[in-house]
Amino acid sequence: QLETLEQEEQERLELGAHPIERRTHMVSHQHGMTVTKTLWEGEAEPRCWSFSYGWAELRGLLLEGASLLLLRVLACRWAVPPGLIFPSIDTEGHLCTSSY
Repeated sequence: QLETLEQEEQERLELGAHPIERRTHMVSHQHGMTVTKTLWEGEAEPRCWSFSYGWAELRGLLLEGASLLLLRVLACRWAVPPGLIFPSIDTEGHLCTSSY
């Protein structure tokens, strides 16, 4: 029974004098999980938005760290069960599915 309590992702892209930085912070709470995205583009003020998901929507959620662990286990076993699909959160912070 592994569960993600909190996760932070950071991405930075430098294109000359116009750097772009994206941060995603996910935190578990009593009612589900909140995903907060922050985007910095150059010298502009950062833009920030949040999404909240209830536990019913997140049942079986597979975030990045857990996905890496699962991929290693599947590689060691040389087998992927058919129809292996999990809820996931995409790069924009929206709920989606990951299939293997």
